[in-house]
Amino acid sequence: MRFGLNTFLVSSAFTADDARHFDSFRDWGADFVELAVLEPEKLDAAALRRALDGAGFVRNPVCGMFPPQFDLRGDEVQQRACLDYMTRLIDFAAEIGSPLVAGPFYSCVGRCNLHTAEEKKAQFELVAGHLRKLCDRASQAGVLLALEPLNRFETDFINTLGQAAEMIRTVGSPALKIHADTFHMHIEEDNSSDALREAGTLVGHVHASANHRGIPGRDQVDWTGVFEALRDIGYAGDMAIETFPPDNTTIARAASIWMPRYQTPEEVSRAGLEFLRATWQSIRKS
Repeated sequence: MRFGLNTFLVSSAFTADDARHFDSFRDWGADFVELAVLEPEKLDAAALRRALDGAGFVRNPVCGMFPPQFDLRGDEVQQRACLDYMTRLIDFAAEIGSPLVAGPFYSCVGRCNLHTAEEKKAQFELVAGHLRKLCDRASQAGVLLALEPLNRFETDFINTLGQAAEMIRTVGSPALKIHADTFHMHIEEDNSSDALREAGTLVGHVHASANHRGIPGRDQVDWTGVFEALRDIGYAGDMAIETFPPDNTTIARAASIWMPRYQTPEEVSRAGLEFLRATWQSIRKS
């Protein structure tokens, strides 16, 4: 397993200027960089790949961002915009040598409403149809898609790994996996380790997020149980620390971060990565 850092740590959306942080990420212990990209068309993929290679980072995941204008279950304009964005993100990922595009790309973040059973079924079928098209594009590009369940306060659509697995079975594409996030799992799952075991080989990406979005290991997440489950299912993918500083006004509002949980990006990176690696090594030996 590789351990890395999501660029949300230093930026609300990755831009070319954020490449200046790559050396710091490496020095803080990251094996890879997870790029949170909102506007892939504004990035020079060739130049970015050279910068990543120069810092020693290869096969870096891409993380999608889903404001209200991108919604696979929204109106026709939102659906088209999201399909276009995801297509550009898949092509961008292939250009920089990324193996995977992750995120809650089934809907915009923050859409939470009470729906009838008929409405839920219609939305599910609509999103599944869109995902089949995106999976075809991803397969052609040699990229995996990893679907992220969010907690009930951020979406009313897919909250658990089991619901994500149901969508994957419906779509029926090997290009679609689950993006498991310990923050959301801590809220929504009956038992995070059991949920991971039940998802099994469908798990394609993992976010290591403290229950309060601070430093992993200084929180209430059952990290031992999470790592034991990942060991048991043979997970050999990536694990990225995802957290957001409170002075990042855009992300702080979306993630409801109103107080500092660490002093500097370096602190959360060094302490978090050290904890995750040590815990993983201990579990592997047990």
